[in-house]
Amino acid sequence: MKTARTTTAVHGAALLLTLTALGFTLWHGLDEPANALAFGVLIAFGELARWGAQPGEREPAPLATAGALAYALLGQNAGEATTHGVLQTVAVAVAAGLVGTVPHLARGRDPDLDHLARRVLTVAFTAACFQPLYNAGAVTAHLGQGPAHALFLLLLLLLTALCDAVLAALLHRARKGHPYGPLLRDELRALPGIGSAVCATGAVMALAVAVAGLWALPVFAVPLLLTQVSFRRYAAVRTTSRQTIASLARATEIAGCTPPGHAHRVAALSRAVGRELGLSGPELTVLESAALMHDIGQLSLVDPVAGGATAPLPAEEQRRIALLGAAVVRQTGVPEAVARIVERQADPYAEQPLPARIVRAVNAYDDLAAGSAGGGLEALERLRLGTARDYHPDVVESLARVLARGGVTPAPPG
Repeated sequence: MKTARTTTAVHGAALLLTLTALGFTLWHGLDEPANALAFGVLIAFGELARWGAQPGEREPAPLATAGALAYALLGQNAGEATTHGVLQTVAVAVAAGLVGTVPHLARGRDPDLDHLARRVLTVAFTAACFQPLYNAGAVTAHLGQGPAHALFLLLLLLLTALCDAVLAALLHRARKGHPYGPLLRDELRALPGIGSAVCATGAVMALAVAVAGLWALPVFAVPLLLTQVSFRRYAAVRTTSRQTIASLARATEIAGCTPPGHAHRVAALSRAVGRELGLSGPELTVLESAALMHDIGQLSLVDPVAGGATAPLPAEEQRRIALLGAAVVRQTGVPEAVARIVERQADPYAEQPLPARIVRAVNAYDDLAAGSAGGGLEALERLRLGTARDYHPDVVESLARVLARGGVTPAPPG
């Protein structure tokens, strides 16, 4: 209930602000229509450039966001002062974004309401911090038009990025139920990536239009567009790699070494526990890959393990399977960090890195839950009894919290 109220509050604030901005602009008309049209076209094109965007991307339309931020920070056009203000900035950003979203809706793609709400609120925040001060002459009087002005814009965009990270973490918590602290840390760690490129492009666009006019917009939009294309290619390679790892993980199921869905259940639950314990995005990706491939060493066994459950095996046999699995993983071309986790999963927890501790505990939970009459509760109790040597107490308690929230739904195989 509380998380639903959070989502409703954020979406409601964005909707109220949108309706106010559109109503104000329709009533009073557009100031400097040429500027509004130029930035509106850029934002709409940025939305159209989302073709092929993957679900869950942090910034699916970077060009549109950069254009909206640039319009929020626009104080001059070729030396002439602008007067469009905060509400018109929001109205143009929303209207242009909706125009660019229409083709996606026609193809049956639902809009990302969380992302739209974040953009409305962050653009409004930027415009509210800049437009009143600039229109009152305070920015020019104290900072002029030199480096101090550029630094002021970058500072505003940094504050905007921080606000967006706070909103993104709030909405993610509302949707998934993960702890807020690790989610916020993950968002802040991601800021130096595409977020910094978006903010820098927005500031450069605003400064360039102030000097050279609206013709600067397409020139300075090209680098970010090329960056977006490169990011798409990188994301495609990363997706192919994940699919390859998922297919390799199914090999143990196809061979009858492990129960159907075991690897994907362990991977999904390990990722949730890793997020609970504060692992970053790249660390979660490595953890998920290792969890998917944690049983691949069973393919090298002459005598298969009965039922595929490795948790009840003697420590020496678990260690041998882990070493065999790491040797197989190293031949697949995945990162060495994945092989190290697979290799260390059978060590005493005092000697393990955190990802290996997570894989060991979650794998044992899934094995024990499937093989006990008491199901998950009995399996969790057995893990707690094993915290003296086999399972780290913090990992077991984090697993318990994830399960108490309803666990996770694993991704479909492949």
